[in-house]
Amino acid sequence: MSNMQSVEFEVFGKVQGVFFRKYTQQKANELGLTGWCENTSLGTVIGVIHGPEEAVEEMKEWLRTTGSPSSRIDRVDFKDVSSTSSQSSYFDFSIKR
Repeated sequence: MSNMQSVEFEVFGKVQGVFFRKYTQQKANELGLTGWCENTSLGTVIGVIHGPEEAVEEMKEWLRTTGSPSSRIDRVDFKDVSSTSSQSSYFDFSIKR
């Protein structure tokens, strides 16, 4: 079994009103990750991703470079990166309203 990782993220740029959360959920599901994302009052998108280390790294790269087709990503902050062998406390990847 590969190492599991949990990472908090915040994406800055034009990431609201461009289906960023929907595309983030789709990519997370494609990679088999769990967690959540939501818009903030500051115009950013925050969230948590949890899953196998390789999939988390791929998701981090996607958040840095791809996003939704109409988005503009200025920067992404990642924090609270932790490696664990335990199961996620999330059942899927959800969009919080």
